[in-house]
Amino acid sequence: MEAHYVINIGRQLGSGGRAIGEKLSESLGISYYDKELINLASQESGLCKEFFEKADEQTSSSFSRAIGMRFPFLNVEAIPTNDLLSNDMLFKIQSDVIQRLAKEHSCIFVGRCADYILRDNPRCLNVFIHAPMEFRIAQVMKKQSLTEEKALSLIEKTDKKRASYYNYYTNKTWGMSSSYHLSLDSTVFGIEGSVDYIKQMVRRKLGV
Repeated sequence: MEAHYVINIGRQLGSGGRAIGEKLSESLGISYYDKELINLASQESGLCKEFFEKADEQTSSSFSRAIGMRFPFLNVEAIPTNDLLSNDMLFKIQSDVIQRLAKEHSCIFVGRCADYILRDNPRCLNVFIHAPMEFRIAQVMKKQSLTEEKALSLIEKTDKKRASYYNYYTNKTWGMSSSYHLSLDSTVFGIEGSVDYIKQMVRRKLGV
């Protein structure tokens, strides 16, 4: 049990956070969870996966608007068992999944306030991946085939959504260095170099 450890990664869109997490998972030989958490939360709760997708990294008010737009026939009175589909309830379900996985084996979690959810677990390393805006725009343009204007708009909207979600549930500040053990500019070392640097932190902090 004590040998298990967790790396929690927060990331800006276009910073390479997902790629770093995936390569770190391969290098360390541990499990990687990002969107996979949605499927697991859906399976364990019996709720439709689409509800978790709509609520993914959104605050309660944002999720309520999303549900209203996607399912206009749903309202507070129509939702059973004391607002079963509230984002707070879905956050709790996903939190339970994260806590269970962290107890079962070593793993990497990307986003979804995993650092806060596992705040009482001493075997955690919390990392935030960021990069200069010019780099992020170029990455998003390339990966999603967007114009510079649309890439910038997507980045700004995603940053705002992730910050709102993180700040709402953790009472900390998304992206602020004091909220993490390590804040890393991915352009300094590149993807592979960033992976190596984080592995050094894992060895130093967790003795792995």
